[in-house]
Amino acid sequence: MNIYPAIDLKDGKCVRLLKGRMEDATEFNPDPANQAVRFREAGFDRLHLVDLNGAFDGRSTNEAAVRAVLNATDAPVQLGGGIRDRRAIDNWLERGVTRVILGTMALRNPATVKAACRDHPEQIVVGIDARGGKVAVEGWAEQSEMDALDLAKAFEDAGVAAIVFTDIDRDGALQGVNAEATAELARAISIPVIASGGVAGIEDVKRLKALEDAGIEGVIIGRALYDGRLEPMEALRIARDNIV
Repeated sequence: MNIYPAIDLKDGKCVRLLKGRMEDATEFNPDPANQAVRFREAGFDRLHLVDLNGAFDGRSTNEAAVRAVLNATDAPVQLGGGIRDRRAIDNWLERGVTRVILGTMALRNPATVKAACRDHPEQIVVGIDARGGKVAVEGWAEQSEMDALDLAKAFEDAGVAAIVFTDIDRDGALQGVNAEATAELARAISIPVIASGGVAGIEDVKRLKALEDAGIEGVIIGRALYDGRLEPMEALRIARDNIV
């Protein structure tokens, strides 16, 4: 199982939100590139970036910060937030992002997402952010009536590299990952699922690792790493070594 440390970008800085609310942002590092280097030195071999401003604005906003991260680390980077058309997808993949995460596009323009999957194999990730089981879009500001599972199934044969499933109500709250809902989604589809939202400590990593066979490919961890609640080497050892 892979661990993706999260770098969430707001106004060029590394922050964490509480349940997706921009007004509840805590700054952890004014230099995202420095944070990327720290994560790499801690042993993490991949990164998860989110352009928070972009998610709300509908276009990439923290481009300079993303470029700085790409220049600072050799770790594969997956990027989401504000990527809303084919030009943006191609642009970021050409600039060195390994995978782009598409959430709002997946709901509103699935045909373009599927076409991108065909042209960029293993580089398109669908982000499904759910509140009460329903998909939220536009930086979680708008609630749809689409069930998370129905959206995931719509991409079953599209060639999606993975699905990032976020429980919005737990994101940044350190309440524990929703392992059961994540595993339920993973069992219902053939696409690998990455858990996101609520990881509070090592027990969450163990719970997800124990459910790896359900189709859970990885976990995104943010605040628990920044707060020091999770020791990187212990988390990596469990994720990689079948220790639960």
